[in-house]
Amino acid sequence: MNPPRFPLFSILDLVPIRQGGTASKAFSESLDLIRHAEKWGYHRFWVAEHHNISGVASAATSVVIGHLAAGTSTIRVGSGGIMLPNHAPLLIAEQFGTLESLFPGRIDLGLGRAPGGDQPTARALRRALGSSGDTFPQDVMELKSYLAPAVPYQVVRAVPGQGLDVPLYLLGSSTFSAQLAAELGLPFAFASHFAPDSLHDALRLYRKGYKPSPGNPKPHVMVGVNVFAAATDAKASVLFTTLQQMFLNLVRGRPQPMPPPVDSMDGIWNAGEEAYVSRMTSFSVVGGPDKLKQGLTKILAETGADEIMTTAQIYDHQARLESFEIAASVFKEIQHSSLSASMAGQATAGASIS
Repeated sequence: MNPPRFPLFSILDLVPIRQGGTASKAFSESLDLIRHAEKWGYHRFWVAEHHNISGVASAATSVVIGHLAAGTSTIRVGSGGIMLPNHAPLLIAEQFGTLESLFPGRIDLGLGRAPGGDQPTARALRRALGSSGDTFPQDVMELKSYLAPAVPYQVVRAVPGQGLDVPLYLLGSSTFSAQLAAELGLPFAFASHFAPDSLHDALRLYRKGYKPSPGNPKPHVMVGVNVFAAATDAKASVLFTTLQQMFLNLVRGRPQPMPPPVDSMDGIWNAGEEAYVSRMTSFSVVGGPDKLKQGLTKILAETGADEIMTTAQIYDHQARLESFEIAASVFKEIQHSSLSASMAGQATAGASIS
């Protein structure tokens, strides 16, 4: 009999820099968040590589992962993700081999093919690599070879890294990475928290074309969801305006540090901007515990996701902690319901067989 399955819940953090704040404060607050997340039962905590964005402090992603892993003891820590075309695969194998050696069994390596910034920034990052998103499949395979056991007469090795088999995950917001993840037999995380348009097509292609691999016998779907929780729906909606303002600034080409929430977005954006931001953030669940449970249950039913990657750009740190704590309680209710339903289904199946 297969063991009962229930969805996992994890956190994607951008290590946000508030207006008037500093990167140092952002690192301190993200460390505080992951320590609470570990206590609340979240499965993993990822940080993302972004460059030349004034409100995001996680550019040196591997360094930040080491900071977070050193301050915790059990929660998995990793990248969501490393933008591989910005780096030589050997360098990333060495970095994550080092992290895995320091924190055995706790490190994840999520990989993306976007630049993590605008085109001038991408050129500054990639000036000597000759790499691009077009070489992503080859770069992934090269990276995998550095983390696999060495073969006879292998000239270049990742030390540390070789033979450590750090778990790989592919990230994407299109069908390209979904199909590549299926071909390579890797877990797949879709960036539906900011680019949901191709979600269902990507998941269909991923599951249909999935080829089992060592350590990954079945497809594993992770979907990004903006989760803003508070004691009441109204309070959560106010918190959500921080994210709406951040996306609005991106749409206008003027990214800024994380702004404080406002009572209403009326008068801040026009109708076209509101429609565009609303589409980008449509995979968001905003509200009190009841509304949170309804929204997350609906997303799980629609996507069949194995794991929800929650993210929340909340200006006040205490409010951010409270949001993730409320969400953790809701997640446990959902997991309990899923586990009970799975066990009941297996019991029914066992009875029919006998």
